[in-house]
Amino acid sequence: MNRVKTWVLIAALGGLFVLIGGLIGGSQGAVIALAIALVFNFAMYWYSDKIAIATTRSKPVTEAEYPELYRIVRELTQARSMPMPRIYVSDMAQPNAFATGRNPHHAAVSVTKGILQILDERELRGVLAHELSHVTNRDILIGSVAAAIAMSITFLARFAFFFGGSRDDRNNPLGPFAFLIAWILAPIAAALIQMAVSRSREYQADESGAYLSHDPEALASALRKIELAARQVPVPPSVSPAQAHMFIINPFKGRSAGASSFARLFSTHPPTDARIARLEQIAQKL
Repeated sequence: MNRVKTWVLIAALGGLFVLIGGLIGGSQGAVIALAIALVFNFAMYWYSDKIAIATTRSKPVTEAEYPELYRIVRELTQARSMPMPRIYVSDMAQPNAFATGRNPHHAAVSVTKGILQILDERELRGVLAHELSHVTNRDILIGSVAAAIAMSITFLARFAFFFGGSRDDRNNPLGPFAFLIAWILAPIAAALIQMAVSRSREYQADESGAYLSHDPEALASALRKIELAARQVPVPPSVSPAQAHMFIINPFKGRSAGASSFARLFSTHPPTDARIARLEQIAQKL
């Protein structure tokens, strides 16, 4: 169901793009906006691993330095029949982890020193299974597609408002209101759908990781610990909110604690209690 939901949301983004293009009548501008967004997000997709590693100041580590970390990752990758990813450790004190890379053959997994200090082996295995699932589920590609369409909608709306659409705009039954709708509502709708895609991928990685590790309760326990710490340990200035979607828990969670239901619509991650509830349901099945 998570996979179905993801592609329904992607289709909704595409439909919104077509709708906005029809409202303003600027088909040429729509194509230009989409082209710009595709080029930008293709570059982000291709170099996502390098960008993530650099901004989190993660460093490559050897098996001699972190034998337990390597052992867990090797066992999980062998169980999933995927190549061994590059392994990094970040000096971040906040417990967190992320995986990146355009495909399993170009993947990297990074954990923070903070997470290594507070999680036991079972919990760490659950977290790593979640992160490796992001790679095998092609979430970097899915996120890039969603971001490209959402960005193109925003470009199109701004282009239409400041430069006008095609000559057919005068025949638009909505008249000038079409530009107002495109300028204000379209980017908000695109952002809402894009965030929903991100949340659906987190649910999917939780589920895939739970079945990979055969221990969903361990991941649930890890999420509890990480969320609590995220509200207490500051985020390094090198990490920006735009990168929050990479991590297993939003590193800026502490700043949004107690957020309203409306604010959660713009969240990159589902509520942790909802994730834990789903993991507990999987545990009952297993």
